[in-house]
Amino acid sequence: MRGWTCSECGRRFGRARQSHECAPAMALDDYFATGPPHERPVFDAVMGHLDEVGPVHVEPVSVGIFLKNPRTFAELRPRQRWVALSFYLRRPASHRTIVRKVVRYGERYHHIANVAEPADLDDDLRNLLTEAYDQAAGEPRAR
Repeated sequence: MRGWTCSECGRRFGRARQSHECAPAMALDDYFATGPPHERPVFDAVMGHLDEVGPVHVEPVSVGIFLKNPRTFAELRPRQRWVALSFYLRRPASHRTIVRKVVRYGERYHHIANVAEPADLDDDLRNLLTEAYDQAAGEPRAR
């Protein structure tokens, strides 16, 4: 997985010398020790899918978990009753869990899916996550 690793904090980024808060990532067990109980099963479901898609660098930080390949293609942020799964696509997409307005940033669209339980990560949402992964990697997947 290409990318740049900060020599100060050890975090990985898609661009060399990318601006960031220079703080080391947490260990997964430390991260989940203080989170809501619904967060870990959602993370496990997301990673269960992504393990079949390709290599992912998992970076737990205080606000959530960044998923990179080498740049961030998805984020998991805990909420009281769900996990906000955010990702960027080159097009607007819809899904029953995407309840906030899809916002355009430059040439990409920011999506946030509210995932309350692993069952919310159905085939359609997994396909959107795979699309975000492929676009961040710059490599179209043969379908």
